[in-house]
Amino acid sequence: MVKLVGSLCILAGSGLARWARLAERRRRRQTLSDILTALRRMDEEIRQARTMLPDLLEQAAADCGPDAAALFRTAAQAAAQGEDVSRAWRQAAGDLPLAEADKRCLAALELRGDEEQVRGAIALTASALARSGEEQDKRRQSEDQRATALCFSAAALLVILLI
Repeated sequence: MVKLVGSLCILAGSGLARWARLAERRRRRQTLSDILTALRRMDEEIRQARTMLPDLLEQAAADCGPDAAALFRTAAQAAAQGEDVSRAWRQAAGDLPLAEADKRCLAALELRGDEEQVRGAIALTASALARSGEEQDKRRQSEDQRATALCFSAAALLVILLI
């Protein structure tokens, strides 16, 4: 009976580990999607309405999930207080749940200069992040299969050793 309960606990732990991995992947993908959407919207707002940067960043924060919103709110607060927006942006980008390459790309975004410079920087960053997202989507299925196989193979091995 103890071995059966132990086996069930091991299998449940394996399932929980798999679920946690999927949840983290979804969180990363949602954050990347929110940032891409916000950057594209910012580009359009700058082009059409010429909205001021602090207001633009606050609007972006309002339309995003919690991780991406923290990035835009931090930058908006820095802009409103007259601090260096680029430094605040870089620090906040480093705290995001994204791949390291995506964090570096986002941290390199310079939100200063005239309208065309800012729009060009936003477009370049959005393009790089979109490519990264597409590559992650292509690899997603095979990585999910490997993670599932690893979790449940390890659980099966532990159950066999337990018995």
